[in-house]
Amino acid sequence: MISENALNAALNAYDIEAECIANMKAYLDKEQFSKAVELLSSAERIGAAGCGHSGIACQHFAHLMCCIERPARFISPAEAVHGATGFLQKGDVMVFASRGGSTKELFPILDICKAKGVSVITITENLESPLAKGADVVIKQYVNRETDKYNMQGTTSTTALCMLFHALQTAVIEETDYKKEQFALIHPGGAVGERLNNKSL
Repeated sequence: MISENALNAALNAYDIEAECIANMKAYLDKEQFSKAVELLSSAERIGAAGCGHSGIACQHFAHLMCCIERPARFISPAEAVHGATGFLQKGDVMVFASRGGSTKELFPILDICKAKGVSVITITENLESPLAKGADVVIKQYVNRETDKYNMQGTTSTTALCMLFHALQTAVIEETDYKKEQFALIHPGGAVGERLNNKSL
């Protein structure tokens, strides 16, 4: 059996993240969010980039977009400056995720997007940061605190970022009138695919 301190810390993590999710809506700028949804709904291609936990969440976001037939890919900051930004063309959208808004690895990608006419959406806590000021649309990320006792691991902040990505996908589904029949075609696998493709249901 683990120590009582460890168990209590684990249980407290639920409360910390639940509080974050409960309070996030108050920080949502409807105008900026709407602009982001419009860009994502109309772009031919969508890129997403971040470092560390934010980068992992961006990979999830790219998959979410592909699942509703908005062609997207995660662009590694390392590969971006070695040709990967060739994926993006004028009129496309690039999504940056950086809690502090000052992730230096993303700055060259921002410059490339500006030069190519690619619209930029930045998700960050810091609206005065370089990545926020360089963006066409900024979505504020709210985080109360991370779950560990040192407030340093990317836990609650990752959950908050994923919540924003989930909200964006949910809105894009409505904006593009995406149908479950479309998803059934591209997702025949697993329990979801079986349910969607079962004509008797």
